[in-house]
Amino acid sequence: QVQLVESGGGLVQPGGSLSLSCAASGSIFGIRDMDWYRQAPGKQRELVATITTSGSTNYADSVKGRFTISRDNAKNTVYLQMNSLKPEDTAVYYCKFRVGIRYYWGQGTQVTVSS
Repeated sequence: QVQLVESGGGLVQPGGSLSLSCAASGSIFGIRDMDWYRQAPGKQRELVATITTSGSTNYADSVKGRFTISRDNAKNTVYLQMNSLKPEDTAVYYCKFRVGIRYYWGQGTQVTVSS
């Protein structure tokens, strides 16, 4: 059974940095796109960043220039480096992997940006 395990969330002051990671456990082969989403209280879940198998990336306008997505295919892991964090970045962050026509989601990790 495949599970995605996220880590790295927490509380940080505005302007600070956090690094998230999401690793797949269990037998999983052929991961295609890896994504990070987030959901703030009372809001819909939104796509934050995507990285393809070839390493091409795409970001939401709200995080461009501040967040960086990367992946380690050998470890079936995706990372999200978040810099210059703002209070509006506060949300639960989720990773998502696409394998063929199937999608797998992580359990979510809380990121709180507050002074």
